Order: sequence, then structure tokens, then C-alpha cells
Amino acid sequence: MRISEGVEWGLHCCLTLAWIGDDEPVSAPRLATWFELPPAYLSKCLQALVRAGILSSTPGVRGGFRLARRPAEITVMDVVTAIEGPEPAFRCTEIRQHGPGVDPAAPEFRRPCAITAVMRRAELAWRRELAGQTLADLMSAAPPQAAERAQQRHRLLRG
Repeated sequence: MRISEGVEWGLHCCLTLAWIGDDEPVSAPRLATWFELPPAYLSKCLQALVRAGILSSTPGVRGGFRLARRPAEITVMDVVTAIEGPEPAFRCTEIRQHGPGVDPAAPEFRRPCAITAVMRRAELAWRRELAGQTLADLMSAAPPQAAERAQQRHRLLRG
């Protein structure tokens, strides 16, 4: 399974917004500068997080992004789903039923494919693990100086 870099970007932006607080929204260009990311692609990720209700956005010159919910109410899975979409990672197309001499009505095709079953179990375990971890959990697992450094960088970039 491969997850896009947008998930990493979204999670780091959410953590940063959580650490710097709600005083003022942070613009997409400022976040892009913060992490040295391409602004246009980061903006798409941030908008996906807004559509999912993870971030809120304020338009205008002084606009930007804030967390829409408390860090304890945002799971890692919420961010993954916002960026990647809700579709399962594995999609079985039942190729075992294709090809010469195959009868799709044969008894072995009445049950789901064993490959599909194991992949679904693995994905459910993965999703459960990510749904059990919140931004607040990630914040507590970070080094103690992380919040202070985020606030310092925020002040620096604000000018």
C-alpha cells in the first residue's frame, strides 16, 4: 500500500496548527514556506481537509487555516480519508473468474476470494489503528520542545 505525500503534509500542517493555537489563521503560502512545499499542491491538500471538516478556512488577505475541531477529535484516519478518499486500498476484480474454460457459475466462485478476504482484514486492522490515534496523541508523542519550536517558527514567519 502506498499513501501519497499529501497525507504526511496534511498531518504535519494539522499538528502545526494545533501547536500554534487559534490566535490567527495561517495562510497556505506560509505553511508551504514553513515546510518548503509546493504551494499549489499544499493548497489542494488543505482544501481537502476543509471539505472534511478538519480545518476551517478564512478568506481574504488575513485569511488562512485553523483546526476546525480539537486535536483530540481529529484522528489520523480522518486526515488519511480526507486526502486519499474513502475507497479501499485493494480492489478485487475477480480475475479468477476470467479466462478460457472458466465457468463463473462454478461452486468455487460462490464464496468470496480468499485473497480479497485477507486483504480486507488487513485493511480493517490498518484503518482501526489509524482511527485510534488522534492529533492529540501525536502531539503527546512528540518531543517536549515541538510545541515551543512551532510557536517560535510561527512568530519568525509572521515577521
